Amino acid sequence: MKTQVVVGLILALLLTQMPIVGKYFAILNTMIHESGHSLMALITGGEVRRISLLPNTAGTTLTGHTSWIGHFLTSISGYVFASFFGFLFFYLIAKGQYKWMIYILLAFLSVNLIFWVRNVYGLFWIVTFGALFIFLLRSGNQMFIQYALVFFASLILVESVTSAFEIMWISFVSPMQAGDAANLSKATGFIPAPIWGVGFFVQALYFALLAVRQVFRI
Repeated sequence: MKTQVVVGLILALLLTQMPIVGKYFAILNTMIHESGHSLMALITGGEVRRISLLPNTAGTTLTGHTSWIGHFLTSISGYVFASFFGFLFFYLIAKGQYKWMIYILLAFLSVNLIFWVRNVYGLFWIVTFGALFIFLLRSGNQMFIQYALVFFASLILVESVTSAFEIMWISFVSPMQAGDAANLSKATGFIPAPIWGVGFFVQALYFALLAVRQVFRI
């Protein structure tokens, strides 16, 4: 198990640096991130109008809110949601509960396809990735399925950390372009974007540490 995770993490880190294939797989984390925004909007009484998943791994979620707190929680939820699921998937792997990881990923893909994602590339990604995922499950090769799920979990964990680092960096060099950090800065009015950027990165590292501890018992 430990060897599988080490290999999965290394492959995820290397693959996500590749220009086309790497970005294609990295969108898995983007989908979970944007789903976090959407679910929080619904929980706080708002609405989800659409999600766009883009070829450069960026994503946008257009939501409507009835309160300031709903807007605030929706803005803060994306990075935290992705980081949490990176940890959760490693927890399930450590417990040998691979089937729950399968159910969760299928649920994400299905909900996004049916209700939220409407841009052409986003639909293309969900359909092709979903087909790949279903083909994997139908193969019946348990060892192959296990290795693939470890890789997907590693991919989400690696991307949750690297994307949080990127938003932290952007929040320092170009605060108004820092996505969720910029939105939170505007929402609060007194906490600058770099503070939110650092917060996103720190929580990503925290969940990554928890995830690694699940497997390596550190």
